[in-house]
Amino acid sequence: MRLRCAVLDDYQRVATELADWSPVADEVEVTSFAEHFATQDELAAALTDFDIVVTLRERVPFPASGMRNSVIDFAAAEAHGVTVCGTASASTPPVELTWALLLGLARGIVEESTALRSGGPWQQTVGADLHGRRLGLLGLGRIGSRVAHVGLAFGMHVSAWSQNLTKEYTDEVGVELAASKEELLVDSDFVSVHLALSDRTRGLLGPAELALLRPTAYLVNTSRAAIVDQGALLAALHEGRIAGAGVDVFDVEPLPADHPMRTAPRLLATPHLGYVSRANYETYYGQAVEDIRAFLDGEPVRRLG
Repeated sequence: MRLRCAVLDDYQRVATELADWSPVADEVEVTSFAEHFATQDELAAALTDFDIVVTLRERVPFPASGMRNSVIDFAAAEAHGVTVCGTASASTPPVELTWALLLGLARGIVEESTALRSGGPWQQTVGADLHGRRLGLLGLGRIGSRVAHVGLAFGMHVSAWSQNLTKEYTDEVGVELAASKEELLVDSDFVSVHLALSDRTRGLLGPAELALLRPTAYLVNTSRAAIVDQGALLAALHEGRIAGAGVDVFDVEPLPADHPMRTAPRLLATPHLGYVSRANYETYYGQAVEDIRAFLDGEPVRRLG
């Protein structure tokens, strides 16, 4: 009998289209699930008869209670004899989405397009300029540094800050080192978050920090929702204390239908599309097939944990 493989949260139903599964077809039967399982009990029930599970990024948590990357409990997996293998992921797609959100906010793209297509007013927003304005980056790693280069190409003044950032590195990237997080927030016209979630960064932007932003400033977060206090961000948007926010990450995903982020004003939001691109998907699913083939051959590759 062939082994059974479950592909979880295949929202676009492309997992079997964007990779060649023929290397494992004789030994593995693949079932793709497009709908998200809301609870661990539902997930456990659905996966009872499967031998292999493919989960993309951090869409589905696997804590020790069920079988957790930041959502896979590697110790529990090992204890249950589960081999966990990963795939590569490119940093360019989230860079590009960051700029899609930032430009969409600055030029009122959604409002203007919606009005044009629905017979609304002809021109209703006044765009925010990028050239000559300051872009403040919280984090200057693989993604943040690429975002910085685009900002420089737009003629922006770019500064960055994180706990361990050095002037030597900011000089290498070609941006300014902000003296503090607070200075960066006060001085920036656009702030973009590019930090990994950790105990040090969780809640890094709370009510006091968001209050430092100018009323004309925009905040973009394509990293992790928990870095920004969600209640404080919603309050700032509803009270008009910042010009707007572009958000691709949320405290709960998929976002519940009644979640306040769905109806917040001054918010341009996307459903965690930062890594969702054809090239990335081809890598994810293509290497997933390689992982499965290597596991079947008794020589697992790209093992995690």
